[in-house]
Amino acid sequence: MEIRRLLFMTPCLSISLLLLFHNAQAQVPGFVSLDCGGSSNYTDFLGLQWTSDNQFMFGETANISVANETRTQYSTVRYFPADAKRKYCYSLDVKQRVRYLVRTTFLYGNFDNNNVYPKFDISIGATYWSTIVINDASTMEVKELIFLATSPTISICLSNATTGRPFISTIELRPFNGSLYLTDHESQFYLSVSARINFGAESEDPVRYPDDPFDRIWASDSLKKANYLVEVAAGTVKVSTKSPIDINKDDRPPQKVMQTAVVGTKGSLTYRLNLDGFPGFGWAVSYFAEIEDLKPSDTRIFRLVVPGMPDVTKAAVNIQENAQGKNRLYEPGYTNISFPFVLNFKFLKTAESTLGPLLNAMEINKYLKINDGSLDVIAFAGLVSHYPLADWAREGGDPCLPVPWSWVNCNSDPQPRITSIDLSGKNLSGNIPSELATLPGLTELRLGGNSLTGPIPDFTGSTDLKILHLENNQLTGELPSSLIDLDNLKELYLQNNKLSGEIPSGLLSKNLVFNYTGNNDLHPGGNRKTKTGIIIGATVGAAVLLLATIISCLFMNRGRKKHHNKGELTTPMPSHRLVVSSLNDAGTESAHCFALSEIEEATKNFEKKIGSGGFGVVYYGKMKDGREIAVKLLTSNSYQGKREFSNEVTLLSRIHHRNLVQFLGYCQEDSKHILVYEYMHSGTLKEHLYGPLTREGAISWLKRLEIAEDSAKGIEYLHTGCVPSIIHRDVKSSNILLDKHMRAKVSDFGLSKLEVDGASHVSSIVRGTVGYLDPEYYISQQLTDKSDVYSFGVILLELISGQEAISNESFGVNCRNIVQWAKSHVGSGDVQGIIDPLLGNDYNVQSIWKIAEKALMCVQPHGSIRPSISEVLKEIQDAIMIEREMEAAKDGNNDLSRSTINSNMGLGSLDLGFNEPYLLLDESTVQPTAR
Repeated sequence: MEIRRLLFMTPCLSISLLLLFHNAQAQVPGFVSLDCGGSSNYTDFLGLQWTSDNQFMFGETANISVANETRTQYSTVRYFPADAKRKYCYSLDVKQRVRYLVRTTFLYGNFDNNNVYPKFDISIGATYWSTIVINDASTMEVKELIFLATSPTISICLSNATTGRPFISTIELRPFNGSLYLTDHESQFYLSVSARINFGAESEDPVRYPDDPFDRIWASDSLKKANYLVEVAAGTVKVSTKSPIDINKDDRPPQKVMQTAVVGTKGSLTYRLNLDGFPGFGWAVSYFAEIEDLKPSDTRIFRLVVPGMPDVTKAAVNIQENAQGKNRLYEPGYTNISFPFVLNFKFLKTAESTLGPLLNAMEINKYLKINDGSLDVIAFAGLVSHYPLADWAREGGDPCLPVPWSWVNCNSDPQPRITSIDLSGKNLSGNIPSELATLPGLTELRLGGNSLTGPIPDFTGSTDLKILHLENNQLTGELPSSLIDLDNLKELYLQNNKLSGEIPSGLLSKNLVFNYTGNNDLHPGGNRKTKTGIIIGATVGAAVLLLATIISCLFMNRGRKKHHNKGELTTPMPSHRLVVSSLNDAGTESAHCFALSEIEEATKNFEKKIGSGGFGVVYYGKMKDGREIAVKLLTSNSYQGKREFSNEVTLLSRIHHRNLVQFLGYCQEDSKHILVYEYMHSGTLKEHLYGPLTREGAISWLKRLEIAEDSAKGIEYLHTGCVPSIIHRDVKSSNILLDKHMRAKVSDFGLSKLEVDGASHVSSIVRGTVGYLDPEYYISQQLTDKSDVYSFGVILLELISGQEAISNESFGVNCRNIVQWAKSHVGSGDVQGIIDPLLGNDYNVQSIWKIAEKALMCVQPHGSIRPSISEVLKEIQDAIMIEREMEAAKDGNNDLSRSTINSNMGLGSLDLGFNEPYLLLDESTVQPTAR
C-alpha cells in the first residue's frame, strides 16, 4: 500500500498532526506497521516490516526501557503536549469497501520521567473509540478495531488528555479477505475488539502472524492477569493435536489456535471474564473443532449457559456433527447480543453425553456506533484542497470532532456545524474560496492579514453570519449588494484592500460596525469618502464602539507595517475543555470487578479488622498470588456511604499517581459494596504521631518532612495534574497511609469533588473532619482547592508537634484546636513550644521555622491569601535540603548539635489570625441472532 506523508504545521502553531507515509513496502500486501518514535525502518523476527515516523515535524520522541520487553517497536514512543483542547491525528490510506483491523499500542515506560500516568481518548475519524488509561508504566495497553473502509483514508486521533501527555507506541493496519467479520450493521457500527482467546494454549505467548495470516492476536488462556479468565472450573484440562484443521470458512481462525482446546473432564467449562468496553451490544462467537479421537460409544454434546440470560442458552452443540467431520471448524455465535461488563459463562454437557465440553477459541467484539461527523466535512475538504501545501490545512480528522481544528469552532449538535473560522495571517492567496461562503452555520469569518485577491463573494449561503473580517488583503471590485441580505451582520471590516465603487445604501442603514478605511476607493452615495471611513449603526452605542474601532484600526495598521498583521485584534474563540464523564461509565473504564468469593477467601471471611470509619470497616486480605490488600466493606444501609463508594470508584478509576493509594477494584454482590486497595504495611500517619504505633519509636523530623513531601505531591497531582482538578475535601493524618518503606500516599476519596470548569469554587454541602475543616468553606459552603491547603496546614502542625488536631487536654485551658495553640506560640516567636518532645534534639530549628511559618499561612482564615499546594511543596523541599545538609555536617562533626544551630528567623508582624447513582453491572437482556 502506498502511504503518503503530508506537511505539518510549525510546532508553535500546530494543534493536530497529520501523518501520511511514503512508500511503506509491507511484507504482506496491505499491511502497515508504524513504529511511532522509531528512528529507522526494519523487519522484525515475525517477518513484519516496520516503518519509522522519524521524519515528522511535530510531537516529540522518547526512548523507553521496560523489563522483559525487547521488541524494537516498543523501545520508543511519540508523545504530544498535554492539552485537552487539541487532537493529534495519524491518517492512513485504505482501500474502500475492504474490511480492516487497526491496532494501536501504548507502553508508557515513564517516558517523561514524571510518573504521572497518562489518560486520554483515542478516536477513529469523528468516532470516539476508547479512553486510554495507563495504570502501570510497564503494562502495555492494546486497542483493536474492525472497520469497513468507506473513504480513501482513515484517521486515528489522540485527544482530550486529562492527565499526563498523550502518546502512542505503534499503529498497525491489517486488511481482511472476503466476508470476514461481515455484519448486517457495518455501515452503522465498528467492531471494537474486547476479547480474542486461544483456549488450550501451550504457552503464555499469543498466536499471531505468520500463524494467523491476518495478524490477529490470539491471547493465551495460560496468561494470568487481572480481570482475565478467572473462576476456571475444576477438571479443566488442555488437549492438542498435530493434525491439520479445516478452517476455510466463516472467520478463519488460524490452525495453530484450532489445534489446541480445553476440555471439561468433570462435565463443565466455567469462566469469568471482564469485557473491555461493555456493557453494551456486541458480536460474539465460539470456535470449535473436534480434535480428540472419540470411541464409537463416545458422545460430546453440550450447551452454552450464561447465568441470568436464559435466551443465550443455545441448542445443543455436537461438534463433529455440526462441523460435518473431525478436525473441521464449527463457528456458532451471536451477531447481536447484549453483554454486561463482567461475563460469567459455562459450557455444560448434556445428560446423554459421555464426554465433557470442548472449546478451542472465543472472540467477543463490541458494536461501536459510527459518528457520521460534522455536516460541513465535504465543504471543508474542498476548502483545504485549494491549499495542498499549507500547514493549517493538514490537521487531520473531522474538522469538529472529537475536538475542532485549531482555527475552527463548532456548535454542540450531535452532527455539528462550523460556527467560526479564523484564518487570519495564514498566507492565503488567490480568490476567497467559494466554500467559505456556503457554510450554513457560520457566524464568524476572519480572513484578515492575508494576500487574498479578486472580488468579495456572495455570502448569503451563510445566512447567520455576524462578523466578517476581510481587512488587510488585496481584494478588488465593488461591494456586492448581497451583503445587505445578511440580516445578522454586526461587524464588517474591509480596510486596507483595493475595493472601489459605491457602498450599497442598505449597508449604511444597518446596525453595523463597518470599517472601509485605508487603500479602498469606496464612497457612500454621491461622496467620494467619509472622513474616517468608519460607520457605526445608530443603536449600537456609537461613542464606545467608535473608540474601540479606531483603537483596533491603529493597532492593526501598526502591526501590518511591522509584521504583516501581527497586531490584529480579534475576538477570542471560545475554549473547549473536557468534562469528566458521569459515574455510570466510570467504574467500567479501568476498575477491576472482584467476585465476592475472591474477597471472602482473601480476607478469610473478613477475619482481620485493620481500620474503620464513618461508613465502613477495613479488613486485611491476601490474594492467591500473594498480593496483600486492604478491603473496605461499606456499612449497610448507609446512603452517604453508598455515595462515597460510587464517588471513590469513579475517581480512583481515573487517577493514578505514586503518592495516591492504588485502587485495585471493587465488588458489588449480595448487597455488599466493597472497595479494594493496595495494603499499606505501616498504617496511618496519625497512628505514628500520636497513636499506638508511637510505642515503636518516633518518626524522625527528616522522615516527617519526607512524608509531608510525598503527601503534598499527591495533593498537587489532584489539584494540577487532573482536568478538571480534584478537591480531596478530607485531607487529614488518618488519610495519609505509609508503606513498608514509610513512603506516604494519600487515601480515601469518598468525599472528593471535581472543580467546575471556569468557576472559582464549587458550591457544596459541607463535608469533612472537625479540626481539619476550612472555616471559610464551613461558613460559605463554597469549596476550593485552598480548602485542601487549609487541611494540609493542620497536618504540618501535627508533624511538628506530634499533637492531634482537636484535643481537650493538650492545648491548655479554653483551647481545643491545634491551629489556635500553634498560632499563640509561633506568633510570639516560641516555635520550641510546639516541637514534639519525641524528636529530642535531632532537627534543625531553621527547617522547623520554615514549616511552621508555611503551615500557619496555610490555615489563614481566607483562602485567597493561602499558598497553593505547589508553593507549600517547594517550602517542604527546601526544609528537606536544610536537614540533609545538616545531616552531612553531623556526619562530618559528631560534636555538632543540630538543634543548637538556631536561626534568627521569626514571624515578625505576620497576621496569623484564626477566627450518587451507583455503579451497577446489571445483566442485560439479549437479542440473539444465531450465526
